[in-house]
Amino acid sequence: MSSQPKTLGELRKSAWTEERTANRSVRQELRENLLQKMEKGEPLFPGVHGYDDTVIPQIVNAILSRHHFILLGLRGQAKSRILRGLADFMDPQIPVIEGCEIHDNPYRPLCKACRERIATEGDNTPIAWLGREHRYVEKLATPDVTIADMIGDVDPIKAARGGRNLSDELTIHYGLLPRANRGIFAINELPDLAGKIQVGLFNIMQEGDIQIKGYPVRMALDVLLVFTANPEDYTARGKIITPLKDRVGSEIRTHYPATLAEGMSITSQESWTKREGKRRVEVPEYIREIVEEVAFQAREDKRVDKRSGVSQRLPISTLENVLSSAEQRAIRCRDSAVVARVADVYSATPSMTGKFELEYEGELRGAENIARELVRLAVGKTFTKYFSNVNFQPVIQWFEIGGELKVPAHASSTELLEQLKRIQGLHEHIEVLDVRAKDDAAMQTSAAEFILEGLWSHKRISRSEERGFFAETRKTSTEPRDPREPSGRMPRRQFN
Repeated sequence: MSSQPKTLGELRKSAWTEERTANRSVRQELRENLLQKMEKGEPLFPGVHGYDDTVIPQIVNAILSRHHFILLGLRGQAKSRILRGLADFMDPQIPVIEGCEIHDNPYRPLCKACRERIATEGDNTPIAWLGREHRYVEKLATPDVTIADMIGDVDPIKAARGGRNLSDELTIHYGLLPRANRGIFAINELPDLAGKIQVGLFNIMQEGDIQIKGYPVRMALDVLLVFTANPEDYTARGKIITPLKDRVGSEIRTHYPATLAEGMSITSQESWTKREGKRRVEVPEYIREIVEEVAFQAREDKRVDKRSGVSQRLPISTLENVLSSAEQRAIRCRDSAVVARVADVYSATPSMTGKFELEYEGELRGAENIARELVRLAVGKTFTKYFSNVNFQPVIQWFEIGGELKVPAHASSTELLEQLKRIQGLHEHIEVLDVRAKDDAAMQTSAAEFILEGLWSHKRISRSEERGFFAETRKTSTEPRDPREPSGRMPRRQFN
């Protein structure tokens, strides 16, 4: 902006006085701006759901206390998203010495180059303005990270070009942490960071001393350090050293959505469901609930490793895959609308199997079978929610007297609906799910299939890949049948 000071002399005469700028740390800046947002009633972490009464109040406490803090939680619990949202609590822009690698405060420069520059140029020292988006630095911790990556190293090329000794401070190549000066430095998966690197971190957090290649450099960095970690990783892949844990002010636990509604709001926000094209695209509410319920069922299933967790990415990826399956069917069958069905949820199992780790029993069953069983359980629970006190005996009797229905792979919604209407008592329950289904063949077909899948999940009817939906005829006699005698089953009606 043209009205902003461009030199140190202009800065001294502006609202950015030395008292305001030099004595206000980044943690104090975050505290003040957070208080302003709370006074105005503004949302603190837009797009983060389910943490309003648990995680967010603890983060607020940490910021108001000016603490370094760590988020502990399983994968897919929005830890990185929360840390990135901290940038919104910083000032839109701050003044820095132009060209400085570590964003030096014009009134209190840390690096030797800036101190010499101000001594030479005085009030004519040029000033630049740093936006909040450049004040957040993030690093994924991996075992191969070095001190040079995090803190810095001596650059022989810089020394040779400047004709300086290697012990000269001006030969330093700064690492990520000094470059985050006057901002936020976030480290994901902290236990993966080698112990000697963690030592370098807690030294900076407390004393502000940096040692590079044995040369002591006093550099009191102004930075907020925040971390994420999976609690199980403490023993599985590494650990956080005790002195570092002692210097972290707050340890905050994250969690998965507590209710289905919270999970659905996250999935709806993050998934790509607004597809382009000439066909109307729709995912019925009960399909969204089934997809979300799969994740809830997986988190409770004993065959799924709870230490690893089931990421919220499972329902997000699954919902996208469900809609893609519906798209593919609509194009092949020349349907005018793309409406998701339960069959599409089963088709989306490839987006589930990679999202959970299995215990020994689960490994014996196989990820594909576990995923299909989770879908069946989710369908059953969702079906109960909509039809807990509904009498489906007429539908069941239709199958028991010999009716069968196999859903054709390439039948349009209109063609399939004609077959579904022949099932006695089925059509009258469709409007319970969605009143719009009354005049929409695709919606009616989806609703009818959900009812049949629900009855199958509760073992009221049977289903197989070869025969579709059917019901085995129950024998009235308790005597064992001679295998040479006919079964006595009634002829079945086949609709294809």
